[in-house]
Amino acid sequence: MARTPTGTITSVATALSTSKTISGISNAVEAVVSSVGHGFANGDIVLILSAWGRLNFRAFRVKGVTTDSYTLERGDTTNTEFFTPGQGAGSARKVSTWVDLDRTMNHATSGGDAKTVNVKFIESDNEIVLNDGFNAVQRTFDMDADMIGSPAYEALRMLSDTNADTVVRQRAKTGALSLIPAKVSFNEEETLTEGQAVVVKGTFNAQNKSTRYPA
Repeated sequence: MARTPTGTITSVATALSTSKTISGISNAVEAVVSSVGHGFANGDIVLILSAWGRLNFRAFRVKGVTTDSYTLERGDTTNTEFFTPGQGAGSARKVSTWVDLDRTMNHATSGGDAKTVNVKFIESDNEIVLNDGFNAVQRTFDMDADMIGSPAYEALRMLSDTNADTVVRQRAKTGALSLIPAKVSFNEEETLTEGQAVVVKGTFNAQNKSTRYPA
């Protein structure tokens, strides 16, 4: 079923827990993480740091918790060419505090487009196109300038000033969810346009790709 963005709640992580050591990660459709005494609970959001480059700095929802393990929901590590068995160890940090962003508008996303390289071999008349990954993602938005002093405004200012790691969570009215690790740039200079609300501007500079969950 199609949906519109109306009613979507955007939140930022303002605090991450102390790192919990990961001793190993399985190769599975949903990877199982071995971490002694991790203390996580089902439904927690974690930021993964892993020797596997394709998993490193990704955010996931936790499920299947036991005392010394948990599962990364939608964390597919089955391809052993990308995820060399036995080499995924690292650490994880749980999002311990979320702040919802109030009174924002004009959300837009850029980047994420496929990058390509045109190659022409000397013996051929025709170029070929090689895939070369994807462009970095940026999300921009405006916030009511009179939100200054509110928890949302101060969270953005703090994350921007400290260049801290964060996770951006978007929750649709349907229950669909997306998570993306990011850095925040927050411009407190007021934008004054005749006939429009006075706003300040924020940018989420993605540090990896989104992890999406259906409703």
